[in-house]
Amino acid sequence: MRFLILGAGGQLATALEDTLAGESVLALAHEQADICDALSVGRHARGFRPEFVINTAAYHRVDECEGAPGPSFAVNAAALAGLAGIANELDAALVHFSTDYVFDGARSQPYRETDPPNPLSVYGISKLAGEQIVCRYARRYFLVRTCGLYGRRRQGSKSMNFVERMLRLAEARHPIRVVNDQVLTPTSAKDLAEALAGLLATGKCGLYHMTNAGQCSWHEFAQEIFRLAGLPADLEPVSRAEYGAKAKRPAYSVLAHRALREAGRPDLRPWQEALADYLRAERQGG
Repeated sequence: MRFLILGAGGQLATALEDTLAGESVLALAHEQADICDALSVGRHARGFRPEFVINTAAYHRVDECEGAPGPSFAVNAAALAGLAGIANELDAALVHFSTDYVFDGARSQPYRETDPPNPLSVYGISKLAGEQIVCRYARRYFLVRTCGLYGRRRQGSKSMNFVERMLRLAEARHPIRVVNDQVLTPTSAKDLAEALAGLLATGKCGLYHMTNAGQCSWHEFAQEIFRLAGLPADLEPVSRAEYGAKAKRPAYSVLAHRALREAGRPDLRPWQEALADYLRAERQGG
């Protein structure tokens, strides 16, 4: 199969490249093909003729999005119309990733694909708008909501995921404040990429929730990082109100995996196991 990956260099794109190493893959970074420039993406796509157009690019700095709705909607929503048109022209399936932040967190049990979204932030609203564009304009699509993503990036990337940031702060002996009243599921980019590859092979298009199994607060996630890494840390639990982030987050955004099971695909493994493997790989140099 032939895969065009947009957003190369990021943690999910990197995991997908590794997972699809035996396939025909063209991975393009932002500098090579800006998803907001449909003409540029289209030239690459027509030359490569992919069966799947996989978009991993996003404007995902949640607090920054509050002050930058224009760029947020340009990348997370408007660009999807162009990608859908390119995929349709090539008779390819569009694969796009969304977020647990399309929900408001008012539930106390995992959100199903059929539950109505109600985002609380500019980021969440822009991602929901992108979902709606994909569903409306792409003839064939895999729309995947995920949560708490972390993974390896290509060398040279300056951004850090939550796991890396926690380890860096602990090693520097800085006090660490992490919210304890926001519940999610940390998800390994490697596990997500491998599960996605299996799902794409089924050809069963649609909306899917894909995360590792289980749930925890961000504070519990940090505790497990330090326990597995064997690092002492000055870790303080705080509420979302005390932390004072600019954008509102859902208090509970665990995702149920009903559609994945209906497609005959297994659940991803528990988040603790995935985290242990990630830390082990990082210690061994990837």
